[in-house]
Amino acid sequence: MIFDAHSDLPTFVYDERKRGKTTVLERNFERFFSGWVSSRVMAIWTRPERRGDATIYGLEVLNTLLKDVEESERFELVKSVGEMREAIEEGRVALWLSLEGGEPIEESLDLLEVFYRLGLRVLTLTWSLRNAIADGIFERTNGGLTNFGVEVVGKAEELGIVIDLSHINEAGFWDTLDVTAFPVIASHSNAKKLCDNPRNLTDDQILAIAERSGVIGAVAIPSFVDREMPTLEKYVEHIAYMVDLAGYKHVGLGFDFVYYLPGWSGRSVEGFEDESRIPALLERLRENFSEKEVEAITFRNFERIFERVVG
Repeated sequence: MIFDAHSDLPTFVYDERKRGKTTVLERNFERFFSGWVSSRVMAIWTRPERRGDATIYGLEVLNTLLKDVEESERFELVKSVGEMREAIEEGRVALWLSLEGGEPIEESLDLLEVFYRLGLRVLTLTWSLRNAIADGIFERTNGGLTNFGVEVVGKAEELGIVIDLSHINEAGFWDTLDVTAFPVIASHSNAKKLCDNPRNLTDDQILAIAERSGVIGAVAIPSFVDREMPTLEKYVEHIAYMVDLAGYKHVGLGFDFVYYLPGWSGRSVEGFEDESRIPALLERLRENFSEKEVEAITFRNFERIFERVVG
């Protein structure tokens, strides 16, 4: 079983349904899940051009995703680990709802709660740019959490929403750890020591997440794996490096495949271009880790975090 902690498939579903297509996930089941992905975090990403009406856009994307799941027997939007396990046992893929960037909640804790009632269980505080919560890694300034951001983290704790620190800048990263005692995740980030990309994590950040019993999801975006030769072997090197540094209980998978999005076609890690290559990944992992460690990395670690925070 694979627990993929980050996917932009809701964007694809939205675009396809706007073109008049239905059962998008069902019709693309083999392509996107390949019989391997049992649980996946489905991230609603606010495109930069929709930041001005992020709440409307976020709800539209969510609505199209809910419709698509309702039309299929192979998927279930889950709100607890119990529901996830039951869905998997019954042969369905368990889908978790995430906001990739807090733009849709604007400056309203009530909106955060509305999204929670609609199924939100993971919140990536920023998407690389500044919002009402914090600065992202692409901002020129290095502002940390805003006052509202501190309130968001507290409300997320209260509701049972996993806080995701991918995309946030370093000041916001450390601010978040200062104001929460809960485990946190970085759903799709790699080791900066191996690839000096601003979206990757320093050793100190990796260790800090591990000290909170959190998990980092290794990401299969080429520029986060290696600037010159992004390959499956180098992707596994990131996993091995973070395991050696922080322990196998704190590393998972957050593929962030984007081969299906316009403008990203062809941008793939060599040998790990899509979900059909998961068997090759598992083969490499088994060369480096015990079966117990592989099971933890591929599924159990994120399951543990979601059970602790979401329930």
